[in-house]
Amino acid sequence: MLAGANNLFLKSLTEALEVTIVVDSREQDPLPFTRFKTVSGNLLTGDYSVLGLESWFSIERKSIADLVVCCVGENRERFERELHRLRGFRFKRLLIVGSEEQIYQSRYRSAITPKAVMATLGAFEARYNLPVVSIQVRRLRRAKSKAGLTGLRESNCGQQLVF
Repeated sequence: MLAGANNLFLKSLTEALEVTIVVDSREQDPLPFTRFKTVSGNLLTGDYSVLGLESWFSIERKSIADLVVCCVGENRERFERELHRLRGFRFKRLLIVGSEEQIYQSRYRSAITPKAVMATLGAFEARYNLPVVSIQVRRLRRAKSKAGLTGLRESNCGQQLVF
């Protein structure tokens, strides 16, 4: 019963606030948002923000494949410059679409070891004071459709992201 009351509260709050998500115009496969309006925009840093809070709120999204590419060489240098820019945001997250299990099982195309990928994530989190969260979109879409839910995602670390 309490979970239902919390969802009702969040729905009322988001309707009252009229939150609009800004999706960076370069984002090729945007996450689906069901509780908020979305607009396309040119964000200086990150893939998602909140309209009117673009200099305060930023989420950088990476698939497992993109993350692995960002762990080595020139791509790492470029990605670290982007993470450095995120340091100025009050709310910032690195959102990994996938699971730690996928990393540990090397479900990606690269010679980099899972241990090195996880160590790199830990270094990014510490160096840039950047919380890392993950979601599994496919599994959640199936679960949401079966349960008739909209707008709820749960990360591997138990936090909830409401879209």
